[in-house]
Amino acid sequence: MAASGVRSCGLSGLLPAQTSLEYALLDAVTQREKDDLVYQYLQKVDGWEQDLSVPEFPEGLEWLNTEEPISVYKDLRGKVVILDFFSYCCINCIHLLPDLHELEHTYSDKDGLLIVGVHSAKFPNEKVLDNITSAVLRYNITHPVVNDADASLWQDLEVSCWPTLVILGPRGNMLFSLIGEGHKEKLFLYTSIALKYYKDRGQIRDNKIGIKLYKDSLPPSPLLFPGKVTVDHATNRLVIADTGHHRILVIWKNGQIQYSIGGPNPGRKDGLFSESTFNSPQGVAMMDNVIYVADTENHLIRKIDLEAERVSTVAGIGVQGTDKEGGAKGEQQPICSPWDVAFGTSGSEVKRNNILWIAMAGIHQIWALLLDSSKLPKKNELKKGTCLRFAGSGNEENRNNAYPHKAGFAQPSGLSLASEDPWNCLFVADSESSTVRTVSLKDGAVKHLIGGERDPMNLFAFGDVDGVGIDAKLQHPLGVAWDKKRNLLYVADSYNHKIKVVDPKTKNCTTLAGTGNTNNVTSSSFTESTFNEPGGLCVGENGRLLYVADTNNHQIKVMDLETKTISVLPVFKSENAVVDGPLRLEKPKSVPKLPKSAPSIRLSPVTVCPGQTLQFKLGLDLPSGTKLTDGVPSCWFLTAEGKKAGHACSTQVDGAGPADRRVLNPWPPAALRGLIAEY
Repeated sequence: MAASGVRSCGLSGLLPAQTSLEYALLDAVTQREKDDLVYQYLQKVDGWEQDLSVPEFPEGLEWLNTEEPISVYKDLRGKVVILDFFSYCCINCIHLLPDLHELEHTYSDKDGLLIVGVHSAKFPNEKVLDNITSAVLRYNITHPVVNDADASLWQDLEVSCWPTLVILGPRGNMLFSLIGEGHKEKLFLYTSIALKYYKDRGQIRDNKIGIKLYKDSLPPSPLLFPGKVTVDHATNRLVIADTGHHRILVIWKNGQIQYSIGGPNPGRKDGLFSESTFNSPQGVAMMDNVIYVADTENHLIRKIDLEAERVSTVAGIGVQGTDKEGGAKGEQQPICSPWDVAFGTSGSEVKRNNILWIAMAGIHQIWALLLDSSKLPKKNELKKGTCLRFAGSGNEENRNNAYPHKAGFAQPSGLSLASEDPWNCLFVADSESSTVRTVSLKDGAVKHLIGGERDPMNLFAFGDVDGVGIDAKLQHPLGVAWDKKRNLLYVADSYNHKIKVVDPKTKNCTTLAGTGNTNNVTSSSFTESTFNEPGGLCVGENGRLLYVADTNNHQIKVMDLETKTISVLPVFKSENAVVDGPLRLEKPKSVPKLPKSAPSIRLSPVTVCPGQTLQFKLGLDLPSGTKLTDGVPSCWFLTAEGKKAGHACSTQVDGAGPADRRVLNPWPPAALRGLIAEY
């Protein structure tokens, strides 16, 4: 037993002893030898005159997944505790979560183990408890999490990078530290032997910690943390990565679901739609009734064939890869956390969409999957199905270079292709460097567009500033969308909760929509609209509409780029849709019965052609001193006469969004107030 007394010290105090242990483990052959070495190490550390103790959690910190704040020296006494210092933006921290989930399934608090997430933010947006809550829900974190917004614990323990694990004994005494990802074997070895060592000494308590999961109070929702959205111009459909439900939705432009594939729980299974599963899918791209999916946490690229109604795997082996070169056939090529996909070609090819570009966030690179035999710049002919690196060294940097393999990205998370001259490039939302970059399709040269700063190693040059080039500042952007009609690029500036627009010719970046406030305020105007960590966006309707995956609001927002109005796309299920995920069936919509005194306005007949757009604007004026009663619905409806079969009636009324329906009702008072404010 250790003598009485403790000493507070950083992780450096463990370094000499743990380094000796790890060298000894390299020479161990059998599992018994490894177990014995760790047991002997614990005898040594436990026999120190004074413990290396962690400080108590400061009072006033915000906690998640617990009934009340936790004390190291009261609640955690008698437990082996793993402190996970993480930041929810960090892909390396995300990679560590499956190991922690598996460890929690192997040992419970009754066995004496507890994991505590210590959230130490990189970005200002990550210090906000509501945003951490969303991340805890998104990544299904079920252990207690404390918001160390001022990084006080981080500094006290001399933590230097994300992620860092610190393993504590039952007295709050530090035993081990593991820095970075990829230490699963050591994590399980150290934890299991620590539990055995202290159980042998009667120091493990089986008391339960009060856990209260936020996910248990979530209301049902058609969408849960949608990450990306794309439009299929040929068939008038949208594809949504319904990330939190682990599924892909194919919907008509009015929001009616045609297919729901996967969900509601994570999995990895190919086959018919009814049996296929995904794990936190992100990027989606659709062409010729085929959808390609970045199945992020499965480390796969999946193919959805809508005609055959089957899902297959075209790249990845289902486990996190570390290969930074590639070159194997897709199904044999390990890949790592693909976050977005885009169709395209190389600059030397006829424009025929024979390449699927992949933002490989997990290893900080841009990859290519050959959908047909083709060439990449400075490479020989490549066979169909080949999957390989196109740009990026794999080092996490903000480094631009004329040689694509010497450039460096930092968690690239969004792609959009501008195949026409003079652009002929991929636009990349490089999230951890808070920049937007370009990759030439002709020679692979990587160039800066906006954000960041000139030092390639500084990944902390972020902010919320409209400006030109390097003077513009973003905060962890996750999506980009090219508008070839206007030669403009739209950016999901995720942690600033805004949509920004960039002129790539002048490099001028300005705010298009979003106040920066995360409250989901109902407003039909760009200037008063709000988002919450929007993750993806795409341009539709020949450049008229911009669809935005408003991730933390669990919505798809529709921005009309001509009228400057914004609306929420309704997502609903029809009786004949193939839907496997949890979605409430909406009641059939019926025309409301209005009193005889209700005003009716009949417009003059208008002759229209198929595909022509009509705009109806409704303005409401209330008598002075009156107001709408909260919670009481108000309704209106629109009917069109003489509609011929096959011609859709597309309506947009004061920001209500496009809806292929003849009747729209009811409008809640909040929505009506938005209409009144608009006029």
